[in-house]
Amino acid sequence: MSDLTHLDGEGRVNMVDVGDKPVTSRRATARGQVRCKRETLDLVLAGKTPKGSVITTAELAGIMAAKKTADLIPLCHPLPLSKVAVAITPDRDLPGFQVEAEARTSGQTGIEMEALTAVSVACLTLYDMTKAVDRSMVIENIRLQSKSGGKSGDWSAEEDVK
Repeated sequence: MSDLTHLDGEGRVNMVDVGDKPVTSRRATARGQVRCKRETLDLVLAGKTPKGSVITTAELAGIMAAKKTADLIPLCHPLPLSKVAVAITPDRDLPGFQVEAEARTSGQTGIEMEALTAVSVACLTLYDMTKAVDRSMVIENIRLQSKSGGKSGDWSAEEDVK
């Protein structure tokens, strides 16, 4: 258990003390997908869904969620975000949506959870806004794509696969 930083020597949960760590520039990107019926994708692209502007609303929800990560995930440190961007791209081959997020900060701990939270909530919002026409949607493949900064340095999913 000593490798798990959120547990003390006796297995109790604790918030990691990052007070002595240097402030560094940090960036993380994450991705996910929402798979849906082709007809659902067509409705969204035509702007004919019952709840309005699906993609814009989901992108905004992702940004708002990143700002609330410390409130949602136990033991996450609240971070001063310098940037959060969420981009949702329709994908006819899926069919569905590709969701990507980027989060940036200058701080003493990582920003990965903010990027992952942004993608997760954007995907959930896509589902919520289109469930009236398609309850069979699947949210899938949410993962960290890259991170930079901090003691552990840079990492990307592409490099990890090799």
